[in-house]
Amino acid sequence: MSRFAYVNGQFVRHGEAAVHIEDRGYQLADGVYEVWAVFDGKLVDAEGHFARLWRSLDELRIAHPMSEAALTLVLREAVRRNKVREGLVYLQVTRGVARRDHAFPNPAVPPSVVITAKSIDRAATNAKAEKGGSVISVPENRWGRCDIKSIGLLPNALAKQAARERGAVEAWFVDDMGLVTEGASSNAWIVDAEGTLRTRDTNANILRGVTRSTLLEVIREAGLPISEKPFTIAEAQAAKEAFITGAGSLVTPIVQVDGVKLGDGQAGPVAMKLRRAYIARAREKAV
Repeated sequence: MSRFAYVNGQFVRHGEAAVHIEDRGYQLADGVYEVWAVFDGKLVDAEGHFARLWRSLDELRIAHPMSEAALTLVLREAVRRNKVREGLVYLQVTRGVARRDHAFPNPAVPPSVVITAKSIDRAATNAKAEKGGSVISVPENRWGRCDIKSIGLLPNALAKQAARERGAVEAWFVDDMGLVTEGASSNAWIVDAEGTLRTRDTNANILRGVTRSTLLEVIREAGLPISEKPFTIAEAQAAKEAFITGAGSLVTPIVQVDGVKLGDGQAGPVAMKLRRAYIARAREKAV
């Protein structure tokens, strides 16, 4: 099946899609991105992703490329053209094309917009989730504005590669205080020895995960104990359960942390319950 990408106002065949060599995203990582999960051909957690997109653009002083209504139409068209029922849609906005200079172009240039969509085998990802995955820890070495969803992801890419080489699904960054911040592409959670769900608060230098935010609502509605309190790798290894959240991972159980098996080494019941609850909510509210 042919794939299509949206590039600066036009849908083109995926294999022919291109941006200018002096696009500031390509040369300076001067841009932001968002990823929506797609359920039943609809956008999941749409409002939260749009809110974070506008905030990231504003923090970097990049102009909004179009209205939310217009962008919604383009995202949906990308999903439709690529015949995605279950999958992901990716949006990238950069400051645009200009002669290479670290300072912003003056006068300003139009931002560049790229959108792609791809299908995911949900049955396969659900089967993987039921088995659980492992994580490794790496030193926190990212810049101090991880709250911005920037395309400058080299530390994340290196962490992901380290995880893959060790057979893990994710890497958790650990700060100078020995506390887990978040994963290379997800938020980190544990169910501690007392049965309390814990994840790092967003006052720390982490991304304000949209899936994380929705899951917090699910947890509170279920009446489960929750604390936005950081944890160490040792606490994670002693936890009853652990899991990660993100638009790609949804809610994925973790069964091993830095080589130490959690509990009986099986996907935890709380994590699996939350995965099912999150997916049910996402399908109901997708637009």
